[in-house]
Amino acid sequence: MDLPVCDTLILSDVHLGADVSRAWDATAALKSNSFRRLILLGDIFADLNFGRLKKEHWQFLGMIRKLSNPKRKIEVIWVEGNHDTGLTDIMSHLVGVRVYQEYTWTYEGKRHLAIHGHQFDGFVVNNVRFNYIFGTLLYLQLQKLDSNSKVVTRFLDRLNTRWLRMSSKVAAGALHYARQRRVDRIFCGHTHQAQHAQQDGIDYYNSGSWIDARPTYITIGNEGVRIHEYLDEDKCSELHEPGDDRDSSQERVEADSALADFADEAGLPADGSYDRVGS
Repeated sequence: MDLPVCDTLILSDVHLGADVSRAWDATAALKSNSFRRLILLGDIFADLNFGRLKKEHWQFLGMIRKLSNPKRKIEVIWVEGNHDTGLTDIMSHLVGVRVYQEYTWTYEGKRHLAIHGHQFDGFVVNNVRFNYIFGTLLYLQLQKLDSNSKVVTRFLDRLNTRWLRMSSKVAAGALHYARQRRVDRIFCGHTHQAQHAQQDGIDYYNSGSWIDARPTYITIGNEGVRIHEYLDEDKCSELHEPGDDRDSSQERVEADSALADFADEAGLPADGSYDRVGS
């Protein structure tokens, strides 16, 4: 049975390369939906070190490349997040999609704007180097020390969001920016917390993340804008990544194999420079 086709699907904050990334589920969610446009709304990567990518992370990128094939007639848009900075050229090369700072489109007479949202987070904007060293790098290291379920890491992520009052700040900034740009709906990621707010006739939506126990994404179609919780709505528990009882050497072999498959499909050398963008 054919799936109903929505106009646009939006997901963000997959954080490929992080141990808490639920790339496996994100790939399954893309397979279980049908859409004309896909917007990757930033922070698809955790950082620039492609050496951290696991098998399922390369498989997610392979899925994006397949969707961007012109024969599919799907418009794939990548909106740059603060963790994606520096990847614009290489992502265009790897998966064949254009990368934007923000993206606008019209659907059913309404103007829509997608922007990652870190632009409205003053702490990130004003402390780029501090955020990378003491946020990204230490957070990635903590994931290595956490249990397989990553309970502590995910709790700290939620606590960080609340402590910085990030969700309310980003929502307020986004709504103000939407008024300036004269758009009807604005979509962000960054906060890792799915949300809908409305002010003066303008709708703000946040797509959540794919690093928590309840990943979320957004669809826009005949039924309007919907925030979906992957586990509750897709019932794809059988597609979840199996328990991680492999040793690091086996993981590396599987990741290298997935990279080789990805490179072969893309017509790229498996040992190309894109394998290690950062150190």
